[in-house]
Amino acid sequence: MNSLEKPTEGIFIKERKNRFICEVMVEDEAIECYVPSSCRLDNFIDLHGKRVLLLPIEAQNARTSYSLFAVPYKRNHILLNIGKVNSVIERDIKKSCFSTLGKRSEVYREYKIGSYKSDLFIENSKTLLEVKSILSLGKVAMFPTVFSQRTLDQFREISSLLDKGYNAALVIASLSPYLEQIQIDHASPFYEALKPCIENGMQLLAVSLHIYQGEARVKRKIKIEL
Repeated sequence: MNSLEKPTEGIFIKERKNRFICEVMVEDEAIECYVPSSCRLDNFIDLHGKRVLLLPIEAQNARTSYSLFAVPYKRNHILLNIGKVNSVIERDIKKSCFSTLGKRSEVYREYKIGSYKSDLFIENSKTLLEVKSILSLGKVAMFPTVFSQRTLDQFREISSLLDKGYNAALVIASLSPYLEQIQIDHASPFYEALKPCIENGMQLLAVSLHIYQGEARVKRKIKIEL
């Protein structure tokens, strides 16, 4: 969110059957709002009756005028716009919590190598960054929370690219600033796909995000327990 964007407040009513659409009460009017998440939010957080922040959608011919941005939680906010996570990591990649990635002056988004497209690519060290999000209200959370065949396919491609001399890192971003530790679920197909990548040198990093001066930012590094 840039300085020209001002969030609009509303009261969350419900998610529609279409997982990308929800209803929000804004100035006594129930309106449709875009939900920038591939998963239904009610699987992770109960927003019914909660005050939420919305951002305007500038695209012409968009179905809705607003996009769901964040929900106030404790003394900060939980980011709800998963679509912003990659850009947040890209902007804050030079923070010390990413120091193990080495020099980070040349970073590209959605960089393609053959059939694989990395979320971010660090040209300096030929490092592929695969960014995943997690939404949990606790201090400790299990990852992953949902099954994704696409993720399994991505790790198989990354494993092949590691064999070809590329470097790679998995970055797990907590949408809540209060998560302190992530535990990888060893019983999941995710771990079975991830394990060969780790054995071949893939780094695992986790960070929490928060809203600072109206923008989503990286807050700090958090623990990952394999």
